[in-house]
Amino acid sequence: MKRIAQAIDWLNERVGRITIWLVLLSVLISSGNALSRYLFNYSTNGMLEIQWYLFSMIFLLCAGYTLKHDGHVRIDVIYGRLSKRGKAVINILGGLLFLLPVCVIITKMSWATFMTSLRINEGSPDIGGLLRWPIKLLIPVGFFLLGLQGISQIIKEIIIFRDPKSVTIPREAHDEKVA
Repeated sequence: MKRIAQAIDWLNERVGRITIWLVLLSVLISSGNALSRYLFNYSTNGMLEIQWYLFSMIFLLCAGYTLKHDGHVRIDVIYGRLSKRGKAVINILGGLLFLLPVCVIITKMSWATFMTSLRINEGSPDIGGLLRWPIKLLIPVGFFLLGLQGISQIIKEIIIFRDPKSVTIPREAHDEKVA
């Protein structure tokens, strides 16, 4: 089980680290678009759409990476007072009852939407806009990666539950190793 968690962690770490560079690209494109609009009175729908495509890519492809690094919002009123085993139980139940079912449902439904979009070669309704199907592909891919990371996190929480003392790496620092 540890090897499965390590492989999933490795995948989401790589995808996240590569995707983070899209933030810089997004800033450059947004700045360039703003400059061309104000200095030269020139802009295209494609340039505007690429900005929200990049934001979508960052959001969707980094969801698993963010989960791996415990960066999602959490309400710590009760959770923060629990023991390692108590936290593990909450995380296992949350993953099994909420995270994984949502990821499976969204992946399945968005895959069907992507396939329809691909089949009709869906494009933007705006002149000079971009194709829609490539960005629609990222929805099932992003939720699949998030679901995989959910599986990894559940595996790590089971390890913590079985032996809370065996884990020396904090939950938010599971980088390349699983204790």
